Amino acid sequence: MTGRIGYYVHHQGDGHRRRALAIAGHFPDDYVLLGTGLSGRTGNVTSIDLPDDCPLGPGRDTDDAATRPSSMHYLPTHHDGIRRRVALVADWIAREKPSLLVVDVSVEIAMLARIAATPTVYVRLSGVRADTPHREAFRGARAILAPFHRDLDEPGVVPWVRDKTRYCPGLTLQRDATDIHDDVVLVVFGKGGAPGDYDAVAKAAAATPGFRWRVIGPITAPSFEATPNLSILGWVENAEDEIAAAGIIIGAAGDGLVTSALAANRPLICLAEPRPFCEQVSKAKRLDALGAAISLGSWPAPSQWPVLLADARALVPAARSRLHDPNGAAAADTFLHACANGDVKRLPSLIGMSS
Repeated sequence: MTGRIGYYVHHQGDGHRRRALAIAGHFPDDYVLLGTGLSGRTGNVTSIDLPDDCPLGPGRDTDDAATRPSSMHYLPTHHDGIRRRVALVADWIAREKPSLLVVDVSVEIAMLARIAATPTVYVRLSGVRADTPHREAFRGARAILAPFHRDLDEPGVVPWVRDKTRYCPGLTLQRDATDIHDDVVLVVFGKGGAPGDYDAVAKAAAATPGFRWRVIGPITAPSFEATPNLSILGWVENAEDEIAAAGIIIGAAGDGLVTSALAANRPLICLAEPRPFCEQVSKAKRLDALGAAISLGSWPAPSQWPVLLADARALVPAARSRLHDPNGAAAADTFLHACANGDVKRLPSLIGMSS
């Protein structure tokens, strides 16, 4: 390996950063993380903070689909943040000469890396990603990494994409809990969606007095005083510890939360949030079909919660545990080093593997 491995971290939600740290933590000197909002949040792994690329508002930038190349998702014009982040990534590549750039996720960054003569591994999330930009990013990558078990994949994935994919469940910073509280219901609201509805959670807690409800993440302001069995913790940096110690998990179907719940082998109730390419809906449906979680289309009425919590407790633990690999992060690190080394003879034996 002639240069270090770059890892581009998308900034919607926090799962991308946590996944990158789980992998890079095995050989932190070999990795550099690039992304927005990373400063002071990557431990002993080197990072480069990039300017934001979020939309600036009507009239301040445009992303006219009529002129946007079909191989791209997002190309606004006159966006200074994008100009500067592209310059920073290209300058880092020119100086560092990385052996590989892991792209988690951005079609545009993947194309930029290839233009800058750098091989890529593209992180493929759940959902239906058969559009032209994704196909071209997959085609241009040395390999594809899916941060989930192969049985959670969409059944309609085209064969050549599936054949190029290395399935890596277990990409989490999860630690074993020293004390599990079976009566705790943990509600997780992430950074990638709208805040949780305080009143809805409070009514659910009131309907299940035998459980202690804890909420982490952003949530709306209360309109009434909740029952004593509800605690609001706000944003926490130790979400994995909270998940590992809880009896039942409730939250969206993003990779970060699902992976942590599977790693802790905790019952999970999924409420998939709207995401491009049906990412969360796809994951929630597959988990439900495999008996590994309960998938709901919307937040239930208070009267439904006693039965739902009982149903969650009745889920078979083995249906969850088989979808997790406790050595997943180490396996992903080994795989990425093989890709960085251009070990083409070894790659076929690594691609497609899963626990």
